[in-house]
Amino acid sequence: MTNTQALPTVAEGSHQIFTASRLTRGNRIFPTKISVSPVQVVKIKPSWFSSDEESINIRHVSSVRIKTVLLWSDIWIESSGGQNQIYSHGHSKKDAQTIKRIIEEHQMAYKEGALSEVNGTRKCPYCAETIKIEARICRFCNREV
Repeated sequence: MTNTQALPTVAEGSHQIFTASRLTRGNRIFPTKISVSPVQVVKIKPSWFSSDEESINIRHVSSVRIKTVLLWSDIWIESSGGQNQIYSHGHSKKDAQTIKRIIEEHQMAYKEGALSEVNGTRKCPYCAETIKIEARICRFCNREV
């Protein structure tokens, strides 16, 4: 049915690929795939001699909508500009919810990273307190970071 695989990338973490079910309309021969990475979301629709790809940078994803009917879910991933949206149907409910959760996690990680760079701070890996980027020893737990 659905094929989820994690592949390491050059960027931090990994990207995951979610494949639509072959039992749904338009996915019988060449099922649609959605790839979610820390940098972007890509919809890949293969055909006989080519493939059509649509992508949205993870920073520009404004909303993820899921509509579930009986067994399969439709997914809309909308961009902040409002022009470019990714639509895919035939994914399992579990895959659709996982796609949404992963996108939200990547967006939060990006926002936390961007804010810490602006403030010149980061979190201690041991006690999770906010410390300066240049700190060698955490002033809260006295551990070397």
